[in-house]
Amino acid sequence: MTAATLSGAEPRRSRVWAWGFWDWGSSGFQHIALTFVFSVYLTDAVGADLPGTISANSWLAWSTAAAGVLIALMAPVIGQSADRKGRRLRATGLWTALVVLSMIGMFWVRDDWTYLWLGLVLLGLASIFVELAAVSYYALMAQVSTPSTVGRVSGFGWALGYLGGIVLLLGVYLGFLSGDGGLFGVSTADGFDVRISVLVAAIWFAVFAAPMFFLLPETAPAVPGAPKLGVAGSYRKLLTDLRDLYRASPHTVYFLGASALYRDGLNAIFAFGGVLAVTVYGLDPGQVLLFGVAINVVSATGALVGGRLDDRYGPKAVVVGSLVGLVAVGIVLLLVSGPTMFWIFGLVLGLFVGPAQASSRSYLLRVCPEGREGQLFGLYATTGRAVSFLAPALIGLFTYVFGSDRAGTIGIVLVLALGLVALLPVRPPAPARDRAST
Repeated sequence: MTAATLSGAEPRRSRVWAWGFWDWGSSGFQHIALTFVFSVYLTDAVGADLPGTISANSWLAWSTAAAGVLIALMAPVIGQSADRKGRRLRATGLWTALVVLSMIGMFWVRDDWTYLWLGLVLLGLASIFVELAAVSYYALMAQVSTPSTVGRVSGFGWALGYLGGIVLLLGVYLGFLSGDGGLFGVSTADGFDVRISVLVAAIWFAVFAAPMFFLLPETAPAVPGAPKLGVAGSYRKLLTDLRDLYRASPHTVYFLGASALYRDGLNAIFAFGGVLAVTVYGLDPGQVLLFGVAINVVSATGALVGGRLDDRYGPKAVVVGSLVGLVAVGIVLLLVSGPTMFWIFGLVLGLFVGPAQASSRSYLLRVCPEGREGQLFGLYATTGRAVSFLAPALIGLFTYVFGSDRAGTIGIVLVLALGLVALLPVRPPAPARDRAST
């Protein structure tokens, strides 16, 4: 794949691949630490015998919420700072290194409730660092794409992330977690099989993220010679820039709000999909892992196809079409039962998730004023965190009101539908040919 920066300089093919492999590498954190392995180990093993009336699940939820608050407060200012100083690549490298170090620290979290707090702190810190890394990483997409290729480049990165998750998840499962210590026969005592899996995931992230820092050039400062602002000054400038952005491009602000809604619904699909698969549709827990691999394949395919449609028809058309598909399939899932129906319609659901995610970040890059990419993606992270309580709260509400786990799906569908309605009046970005001529 070849691409050029939005400023017109032609990058090498290797730079596009190097940028995309950060997504591939970050699957080490997303799949092993955050979703399928370490977080489950914390609640089901480390915190299983936690004394007191508060469960390990509750502590995990609260620590995750606290991390979300810090991300919301830090992300736009950190992105703004990287823009002003021309340090997007350096900022991505710093936060990536801190994610890797936090994951390495997880190796020392033994299967004893006294280690729960260490595990929660490390997972919370890694969650903060990976979000801050993503702010500058998304902004770097401007260096490896043109207005006519940004959609497929974004989809390419998402697809690599999905595929990397498949390879790594299968690797650690077969190597360490299946049966009695996997193919390598590692000890399962004291959670060693899980801990070695997280260590491998940390090395995976470091190895695959590294090429980007050698092949991509650093960005130029948006404001050469700009003085330091300090924390208070940064937030004052942020508020001023937001006011100016709203006056100059109100639809960019509208998009940030609409995307925050539907991205919360997308996050809920991943956070609660496995639980619903077991409790509502009768999948065996072992089948959930296989389903996770299958849906990653489908989502990667959807992201690649959606990226090409993005460049041809625009990101809004792709996101709206994906949301319509997600809402429709979600309603069908409310009505069907059994593992077979879940496999069929769950995989169809995955087909729309990848394009919705990939085209959302290309959408923002297309409407972003030049030199403000880091700040805008920081706001993208902040607005997403600002409403991240909505889907989980609605899932809990509908589950409680109707006394059924199946009813929780209504909460996910509702948030996706609200995001769709909010997005419809938002003006789409100008076509690539118009942007290229301005």
